Amino acid sequence: MEKLGLNEIRKKFLEFYKSKGHLVHESFPLIPDNDKSLMLINSGMAPLKPYFSGLKTPPSKRMTTCQKCIRTGDIENIGYTERHGTFFEMMGNFSFGDYFKEQSITWGWEFITEVLKLPEDKIWATIYLDDDEAHDIWRNKIGMPEEHIVRLGKEDNFWEIGIGPCGPCSEIYFDRGEEYGCGKPDCKPGCECDRYMEFWNHVFTQFDRHEDGTYTPLAHPNIDTGMGLERIACIMQGTDSIFDIDTIQHILRQVEAVAGVKYESGKAKTDISIRIITDHIRSVTFMISDGILPSNEGRGYVLRRLLRRAARHGKLLGINKPFLADLTDVVVEVSGEAYPALVEKHDYIKKIVNIEEEKFAETIDQGTNIINSYIDELTKEGKTVLPGDKAFKLYDTYGFPLELTTEILAEHQFTADEEAFNQLMEQQRENARNARKSDAEVAWQDENIGFFNTGDPTEFTGYDKLIDEARIEAIIIDRETVDEIREGQEGVVILNKTPFYAEMGGQVGDRGTIEADGCVLRVNDTVKAKDFFVHKVKAEKGSVKAGDTVTASVDPLFRNRTARNHTATHILQAALKQVLGDHVSQAGSLVNPDELRFDFTHFEALSAEEIQKVEDIANDEIAKFEDVNTTVMSLEEAKQSGATALFDDKYADSVRVVSVGDFSKELCGGTHVSNSGQIGAIKIVSESGVASGVRRIVAITGDGIAKALRADESLISDVSSALKTQPANLITRIGSLEDEIKSLKKELEDIKAQNIGNSVGDLLDGAKVINGVKLVTAKFDNIGIDELRAFSDELKGREKGLVNVLAAVNNGKVTFLVSVSDELVEKGYHAGKMIKEIAKAAGGGGGGKANMAQAGAKDASKIDDAFAVAETLL
Repeated sequence: MEKLGLNEIRKKFLEFYKSKGHLVHESFPLIPDNDKSLMLINSGMAPLKPYFSGLKTPPSKRMTTCQKCIRTGDIENIGYTERHGTFFEMMGNFSFGDYFKEQSITWGWEFITEVLKLPEDKIWATIYLDDDEAHDIWRNKIGMPEEHIVRLGKEDNFWEIGIGPCGPCSEIYFDRGEEYGCGKPDCKPGCECDRYMEFWNHVFTQFDRHEDGTYTPLAHPNIDTGMGLERIACIMQGTDSIFDIDTIQHILRQVEAVAGVKYESGKAKTDISIRIITDHIRSVTFMISDGILPSNEGRGYVLRRLLRRAARHGKLLGINKPFLADLTDVVVEVSGEAYPALVEKHDYIKKIVNIEEEKFAETIDQGTNIINSYIDELTKEGKTVLPGDKAFKLYDTYGFPLELTTEILAEHQFTADEEAFNQLMEQQRENARNARKSDAEVAWQDENIGFFNTGDPTEFTGYDKLIDEARIEAIIIDRETVDEIREGQEGVVILNKTPFYAEMGGQVGDRGTIEADGCVLRVNDTVKAKDFFVHKVKAEKGSVKAGDTVTASVDPLFRNRTARNHTATHILQAALKQVLGDHVSQAGSLVNPDELRFDFTHFEALSAEEIQKVEDIANDEIAKFEDVNTTVMSLEEAKQSGATALFDDKYADSVRVVSVGDFSKELCGGTHVSNSGQIGAIKIVSESGVASGVRRIVAITGDGIAKALRADESLISDVSSALKTQPANLITRIGSLEDEIKSLKKELEDIKAQNIGNSVGDLLDGAKVINGVKLVTAKFDNIGIDELRAFSDELKGREKGLVNVLAAVNNGKVTFLVSVSDELVEKGYHAGKMIKEIAKAAGGGGGGKANMAQAGAKDASKIDDAFAVAETLL
């Protein structure tokens, strides 16, 4: 058996199956494509489910991949064992109704014995207990000894998930030798000891399972195999641990070098931390390369959790500086040839890791100290469970994931009340959900009007028309269906067809009028309820009845300005991708006639240069006067065409793709201009953060820019008038005012210093001597803490053996300052201890060092009482 490297095994596998007529497909991204059943791709067949289910036609009936995978179900075990990892690669060959068991098994045997050259006498196979066909192939076609073929039950060798396609499987094992065994005479695959290592599973999908538990044969059975690359590398390299195979060792050695500790392949705490960092940095690097950003939910939370867990274990190893970003260099070095995206996005990956690690560094020490104080409290109280509200505070205030809190607690044999924590989390989510609900959602979300269950859906004609003839299908006033709406009344009207766009996808609903003979209904908003367009109206004149024919007219200025801003968001997103990278994706938007608001995924604030570059690219595209085209196509065609979409969202089979020349292509149901030149121009007015990993741009277009310019001109005129100068001289005028202010501040400081000097002499003259110590007490009105310190420093500078207790009153609030001379500190006097008692007398509290301490208090009438406490303490 040749000792092959991990990268070499992968290459040989893919080349072998290519020679057998398989299409070699690159690894799919870790983010599942339109599959909400998975957060992250966790197996080789997961991205291929649409091909197995028949929802999509595969590019070839035979495919082979080496798939990147993340499994997070046992994160807590990572590092504590030598076999668990969050990131792994799964090699597989797949047949979609082409070849079946015999070719799957015989090709598999050929690969492991002739290419990998595994010794035949070390190979065992398990089969489903009723699968005589697989048994005959192993026994008669392959020639495997009967005693090496093990029949196991449904739990071990039958693959099914609920109803649908399923079938038996055959797993291939490697015998590692008696030294790994349990010593039992019947030890074989299926035994729980470590002797037999399963490394390749061949699933024979040949049945369809029905709800009644019966099975019928599939007309076109499939093959799905999976071989863990790291696991076969362990066998080929003769190691017991995934952390000892060549590529992972390379990363681990770099962790050793950074930490300055040696990995002993044992159970020492340092070994655990090294393994955690080594595994997690692999996952983190691949996740970021596939467009995942740190956040507080979903897959972004998994990424953040892995990053922070690795950073904390770096701290435990004594690494007191950011180090994870540099470790990505090694991951790219060992995996970049197989996964070119790692090389292409290397700088971007490092930037994300560095930003996240620095964020966590700001809180980890504080959070750890708080956890340690909680642990001390639990120990003193004889308790072992941290209350859920304290665990939640660590998460909500200090950014500590619950998993990190529980891990630290477990290291001291404590747990957290996770049920109470989860209740507080759900309460917070519910509050957020309620805060997000708009008036329209509240009004219509739970609507139970019978019409919505019986009427025909509204036909939307507004892509092509702003005016259309329609029939009133229903009138609703105060949530009751009525026959007529009269002048002065407000309600909603539903038409059989309408040119009014209903609020969707961030674009606000149209406004305008619905008119009939002698009647005008003002449409103030248009929303959607189920498949019906709901026109919110006020009858300005006359009356109209259900069944009447009316003319529905959209306000053209409202629609056109909104359409202009909507098309501008498409151009803006494409420009952002050009400047910042392909990780940019839409996280929300609002488009109305006045402005556009675009939320997008990005990890840091944009610089002024980046904003200017985005704006310039967008305006260059607008100035090209490109046609805006709309095409209806299948969802699959839209994806293949490169259209941008929120692919986590649910789309119909047919979708609308809006293209701005060759610059932008997006799935969109909104209304748009027909040519980019109609936008006029775009001006970004603000850029800010709205959530972790999400930024927001607000921009204006067309005559909105002219309005903003007029507002700016008016402001400049007002400022110029106030400063008694011309707009052209504003900068010079402001500069001279700054010099004047600086001069006046210096003059004021000199006066204050002189007053302090004069006052200090008077204070010292009035000092009391108590047990050989001079005590100065004084109250000041309307001075800040800096001036209070200046008084204190001046007093201490003039007199030895002095304690001064000073109080400043500002807007009814009291600030105390206690200062003790150095020679008294050496004798044991302590300002921090004194101030606790002094401030308490006035309803306050505080603390500080031995030579100086500060405190706040609420009751200014008790200052003299506080001074009396100072005398008592001395």
